[in-house]
Amino acid sequence: MHLQKFDPADAAALAAFQAIAAAAHVFDGYEPFNEQTLFDLRAKKRTGYLLLNADTPVGAAVGGGGEIDLVVAPDARQNGYGRAALDTLLGDLEGDLTAWSHGDHPGARALAAHSGFEAVRTLLELRMPLGPQSAHPLPDGFVIDAFQPQRDAAEWVRLNALVFAGHPEQGGVTEADLRDRQAEDWFVADDFLIARDLHSQMVGYNWLKVEGDVGEIYVLGVHPATAGAGLGRTLMQAGLARLAHRGCITASLYVEADSAGPVHLYRSLGFSDHTVDVQYRRLPV
Repeated sequence: MHLQKFDPADAAALAAFQAIAAAAHVFDGYEPFNEQTLFDLRAKKRTGYLLLNADTPVGAAVGGGGEIDLVVAPDARQNGYGRAALDTLLGDLEGDLTAWSHGDHPGARALAAHSGFEAVRTLLELRMPLGPQSAHPLPDGFVIDAFQPQRDAAEWVRLNALVFAGHPEQGGVTEADLRDRQAEDWFVADDFLIARDLHSQMVGYNWLKVEGDVGEIYVLGVHPATAGAGLGRTLMQAGLARLAHRGCITASLYVEADSAGPVHLYRSLGFSDHTVDVQYRRLPV
């Protein structure tokens, strides 16, 4: 068994990586690599690896940037490949490291304990069935329209950074990151709802992501100064209505498990638990 680095421009190696990820997705019911990891891999901000038994790919990994992501192909599990791959990666990576366990997989828990990682974050994926959505009036003093890239990009990045100032990933989104997402096949500007006050200042947003019949509340944010005005609930309801209009039958979203206010809002609207992701952290020795 050995780990082999690959360049994402290498079509054959990338296809092998994607095939392992797809097989794991079908078997486990959730993606083994999150969206940001795949963005970073394609942009060569992080390093891709194939886990090989002789010349046969049996796993895939992404390292760098203080993070490790690792998956073993379903038909190659229970052979010690995951532990061997993680040990090899840890030999190459120094300092404070984090790793996601998507779906809170029991194998990942065992690997974390073996390698001195501790659980530090829990991310919930919530889902709800979508039926017909009734209209809900906006709070006084607000309007909702659609995102316009040239007009709204810089203002949205500033507001998003304010809303998610304490969030390790979302708060650092840049205009370049925003452009990358606009280039994705799923991006539709009309699915990016923007709330403004009577002075036309952006005070909230609900960015939606539609793939097949599942519509995701991709990121929802409200300016702290509008707290208590009901704008978050109204943006959620507007987003759900938009997803239903787009033909989605299920709505999904991700939320930190310890974010009591948002979790309460989403559950009150009918969302329930679907999957759990756990982030592990290993401090430098």
